[in-house]
Amino acid sequence: MLRYAFFGPVGTFSEAALRTVVGDAPAVATSSVDATIEAVRSGAADVGCVPIENSVEGGVPATLDGLAVGDPLVVVAEVVIPVSFVLAVRPGTALADVRRVSTHSHAHAQVRRWLHAALPEAGYVPATSTAAAAQALAAELAGGEPAGFEAAICAPFAAERFGLEVLAERIEDRAGAQTRFVLLSRPGPGAVPAPTGDDKTSLVVFLREERPGALVEALEQFVTRGINLTRIESRPSGDALGRYCFSIDCDGHVADARVGEALMGLHRVCERVRFVGSYPRADGGHAVTGDGPPEEAFTAAQGWLDRVRAGTAS
Repeated sequence: MLRYAFFGPVGTFSEAALRTVVGDAPAVATSSVDATIEAVRSGAADVGCVPIENSVEGGVPATLDGLAVGDPLVVVAEVVIPVSFVLAVRPGTALADVRRVSTHSHAHAQVRRWLHAALPEAGYVPATSTAAAAQALAAELAGGEPAGFEAAICAPFAAERFGLEVLAERIEDRAGAQTRFVLLSRPGPGAVPAPTGDDKTSLVVFLREERPGALVEALEQFVTRGINLTRIESRPSGDALGRYCFSIDCDGHVADARVGEALMGLHRVCERVRFVGSYPRADGGHAVTGDGPPEEAFTAAQGWLDRVRAGTAS
């Protein structure tokens, strides 16, 4: 039986994302994104679920950085879930009693306008996750240490799980917000799912040197083969100021001839390329092919080259 871990505590959106894939299978909550990633790397868990991208706030730095360094991991699946928040309090607390509000920084960024309108004087107390804020209120309700705040911004299911009262629902500033989660595993035989025809491939690319056109040279590996990029973000490499790596998602699967050629091209022109996985896409989109040759042309060219090398074609 596979062992699962997720960015906890219980009641996070990460748990909700994982449950859409594994149902009621036993899973362990970890204290942070980094802890989830380390649980998979160390073998304490076989699969870990962490957020990687939000439609409002963009990429999740802890996940992007965790996949760029350390022992390699691969994404084996992605899950996209709608994100909606509630203002949760201990039973009997009125809106006028709320002087401080706690939640995760990404959630706080998604409800700023609502907070300014409904609780303009309330202070913000950062939490490691939305569910951690709700859990702290519940612990105080049960006679534990004071939480240091009167309200938590969390998922509706977290408020219900921890026995909190909901003062306001759907408080996000942008309706329809979504968060994308990835399921991570250690690489090895069978770790990469088979192509479905509607897949994504994730990479981390480190440029060889600082010079004009270095990034363009890397991106040309996709353009000339008609491969669409669905996400590209720069992250500090950590070794010097001004040094960055690039986290990239593109349409296609590593088993596709055009994607394979692009990866080889990147390997030639970049200092380092880290393969982070090929997996079925779950964001509701579909693979987009540019003006490059069709997939059959890449396959035919590879077959011709193999025959030339074998001395059976000219």
